[in-house]
Amino acid sequence: IIEEVAVRHGLAALMQEKPFNDVNGSGKHNNWSIGTEDGIMLLHPAKVNKATGNDTAFAVIMSAIIAAVNEHGDLMRMAIASPGNDFRLGACEAPPAIVSTYLGEDITFYLSHFKDGKGEGEYIPKLKTLDLGTHEVLPFEVPAEDRNRTSPFPYGGARFEFRAVGSSQNVSMVNTVLNTIVAEKFAEFADRVDAGEDIHDIARETLNEHWRVIFNGNNYDEEMQQELTDRGIWRIDSGVEAIATITSEKNVNLFQKMKVLTKEECESRKDILHDHYTGTVDMEAKCLVDMLNQHIIPSVKAAGVGPLSDLEAAVGTLKAAIAEIHAAEDSYKAAQLARVLRLETMIDIRAVCDSAEEVVPANLWTLATYKELMFLDSHTASTPETEPFFDE
Repeated sequence: IIEEVAVRHGLAALMQEKPFNDVNGSGKHNNWSIGTEDGIMLLHPAKVNKATGNDTAFAVIMSAIIAAVNEHGDLMRMAIASPGNDFRLGACEAPPAIVSTYLGEDITFYLSHFKDGKGEGEYIPKLKTLDLGTHEVLPFEVPAEDRNRTSPFPYGGARFEFRAVGSSQNVSMVNTVLNTIVAEKFAEFADRVDAGEDIHDIARETLNEHWRVIFNGNNYDEEMQQELTDRGIWRIDSGVEAIATITSEKNVNLFQKMKVLTKEECESRKDILHDHYTGTVDMEAKCLVDMLNQHIIPSVKAAGVGPLSDLEAAVGTLKAAIAEIHAAEDSYKAAQLARVLRLETMIDIRAVCDSAEEVVPANLWTLATYKELMFLDSHTASTPETEPFFDE
């Protein structure tokens, strides 16, 4: 829909995660919740506790989800791996590539007491009044939980929000992973109960084992990121390496056990995702070669100023890197080379191009500037083909 609407207005929606350097990009928020066939919301404390007749049902469910995130954070990172997301994750616009979960002070306090045997009562979310400041909408009450915009996977009241998905990504893999890892934990709990264990003991043991993955602080803070890394929480900075985890023994066993994917299907998806990563970088690198040859180098020559020799050398560097990628022994190696090209080589070359733009006169610079791209209304001259028509 976005792409079709853009065309109607003479635009193109690229869905790129990071089109402009030093300017916030875009992503998706994947709101995830689960329920029974008859509509009972398992992440709604009051509803699930009432339906089960068990005041601690919500605590048991949350313990299973917390364990799933802690054990399979690598798969969650795999599900959001893309070339564009490698530019975003960790910046002050998207959660870092460290997979923790935010629960908020109220739930954390409640679960802490539950796991330590200090109480087994029902969790009752606090409410807060939201006042929009308008006469048309009266103040109304909403759950007090704050989903924490710095967390990759915060609880936000009756659902979790996976906040690190790339804007260009299809969310099918994201939700396949979330459903599979949680279903595995539910199955493990059920098997242990069937074997005679007490569900509350299972939940407490699980929370104590996986408590480290709960983090209610600022995920953008580098000191906090180091703390999470020291805890041993899953951290995979490279999208290429994250994709590779889908074929680890742990993850293949998971998908096979849950009858979601076979080993061969895991391997196929790894190759496809790596090829997509490489293909995206390949097109962007070739586009940069064309921009250099057809615009930047001619502009520098016409102006008689700028780093001409560095720009000409950059073309050779890019072509050599592209050729090395094409000659790679497999999809994984090609993707590794592509990531270096995109996040290191092309970044360095971009700096050279920027230095040329700084000195070439505007009338000789044939590419659109940031000012023109981002402020079309005030920095471009266009005359409508027809007079505007207003229907009275």
